Amino acid sequence: MKKKLAMVLVAAVAVCGTLSGCGGTKDSKNMVYAVEAGSAGEEVANEKGFQTNAVASQADALMEVASGTSDAAIIDLLMAGAMIGEGTSYPDLVHTDELTKEEYGVGCRKGSDLASYINSVFAQSYADGSMKATAETYGVQEAIVEQQASEYTDNGSGDVAYIQGKGTLIVGITEFEPMDYKNDAGDWIGFDADMARMVAKQLGVEAQFVVIDWDNKIMELDSKNIDVVWNGMTLTEEVKNAMECTKAYCNNAQVIVVPGK
Repeated sequence: MKKKLAMVLVAAVAVCGTLSGCGGTKDSKNMVYAVEAGSAGEEVANEKGFQTNAVASQADALMEVASGTSDAAIIDLLMAGAMIGEGTSYPDLVHTDELTKEEYGVGCRKGSDLASYINSVFAQSYADGSMKATAETYGVQEAIVEQQASEYTDNGSGDVAYIQGKGTLIVGITEFEPMDYKNDAGDWIGFDADMARMVAKQLGVEAQFVVIDWDNKIMELDSKNIDVVWNGMTLTEEVKNAMECTKAYCNNAQVIVVPGK
């Protein structure tokens, strides 16, 4: 990762005073915002009545702005810290308004005991410092949420037993730096990827990463194509109603990204 997110999270969010001062004079209501389909960014854009261009990923949303086919993008603050600004893939893009305050969690099948198991690993890793050390690798340590003690009781028949029986924890993701992305060798890395491997190791199984259509994440989970959604997923009411979610582990926000001056 080229840029530490801690710098972004402690700095002022507003780079420019207004959108019109950052690459255009359009009013926000007349701009076209690139958003990932099914994301928290699309949700907040719809709430505000923005014109949207729905694309497959947040990385695609940034490409839309860089190419000029969309006026702005709405993406996660953590991704903005990794992907835009000096020394990144998009040095000429900046983020302006912070539209939301939100938290990330991991999604499991409704009623699954896996969420409780992951909570116990979160608590243990927070207490022994391994969660913070992993976060520091990817520059997200300032966003980590304190984890309280959490116990898991194995009843021998839930998703945990199912996953241990088949020997794999199938993790549904999209490419989302710094949470899940590929290194030069083609391996999945990132804060979420490393934490998922930590959970898989505790379970005694192998973590297998599968790229999913984010808009279909609930269907993928319920059909058992994947065992868990672990990709910087915002804990919206829709998500919490449809999935068995872990406790929040990371703070985030949705921000507007526009071309710099």
